[in-house]
Amino acid sequence: MRISLFKSTISFDVAPGQSLLDAALAASLNLPHSCKGGNCGSCRARLLTGEIYYPSGPPLGLSDAEAAEGLVLLCQARARTDLCIETREITTPDQVLIKRLPARIERAAPLSHDVMGLHLRLPAAEEFRFEPGQYIDIMLPGGRRRSFSIASPPHCARVLELHVRRVAGGEFSAPLFDENTRGSLLTIEGPLGQFVYRQGSAPMLLVGGGTGLAPLLCILRHVIENDIERDMTLYWGVRGERDLYAHDALEELARRLTADHSAGRRPNARVRYVPVLSEPSSDWAGRTGWLHEAVLEDIADLEKYDVYAAGPPAMIAAVRREFALRGVEANRLFFDSFDYAPDTLERHRMSADTKS
Repeated sequence: MRISLFKSTISFDVAPGQSLLDAALAASLNLPHSCKGGNCGSCRARLLTGEIYYPSGPPLGLSDAEAAEGLVLLCQARARTDLCIETREITTPDQVLIKRLPARIERAAPLSHDVMGLHLRLPAAEEFRFEPGQYIDIMLPGGRRRSFSIASPPHCARVLELHVRRVAGGEFSAPLFDENTRGSLLTIEGPLGQFVYRQGSAPMLLVGGGTGLAPLLCILRHVIENDIERDMTLYWGVRGERDLYAHDALEELARRLTADHSAGRRPNARVRYVPVLSEPSSDWAGRTGWLHEAVLEDIADLEKYDVYAAGPPAMIAAVRREFALRGVEANRLFFDSFDYAPDTLERHRMSADTKS
């Protein structure tokens, strides 16, 4: 079946049972998307002609009113017929070049009890260009994928740093923690995603939950190491102290930039770092509670900021809802929703059904 993009010469094929988003990505079209689980709604598109269906029922990220208006979620929709869809603008051709490349595990170093820092070396003969904030897919047998944001900046693109959270029984993550995977060869595909740094002069508010820190670190390093003049405030939310896997490095970075500025060395980029714990110990003296609520308590003039938020779907939903009520315009709120891969979610559901 053929999928055409409205007011464009672009079209692509979709196989029976394949999601429209997967088909677009396979055709090297980096259409707007984020979680790929039907929760965040960032892959909304308008169905102009043709018929689709959702194999798992209506997705949570699409309201009944939106569906009635003809909107669909590309990550969940399957085609029954040829389609014509209207999407938000896609990036220019030089930015949408998606490559499939071999990558060798150069190093896998534990960052915390359940997060691994994975460093992948790409072929020397291949150029890999990406924007700060984007992600890659690691290909698994049977066409399955695991998505990971790139934590290292684009100017260090020969070796990509990923932050991989351990998932119980995870097909990809478990061997990283249980086996010596150094030197193993993987296949990656990317760059992917529309969550990217935008140039500007407004102060930046970076809000990360868990390993949602990874793309924000990429953006931070890009701004700092390219001597871009921006004020950045980073709020990072995790459960407890042991989950703050980059805490010392972030505190040192903020101290160094502040000291350089005070000493007259005037670094262009400045960073304020605020960790927030939802389940702290009695010894924790810092911020506690829900991440988005900590931001709302601290910052009265949110409308002045460019906001970059990355983390689990519930956090992203709260940020989008509450920050909009405080005056943050939609075109200044950029988000990346982290969720489990669909087949991992299905295994979790089956496991829960078995135990119930």
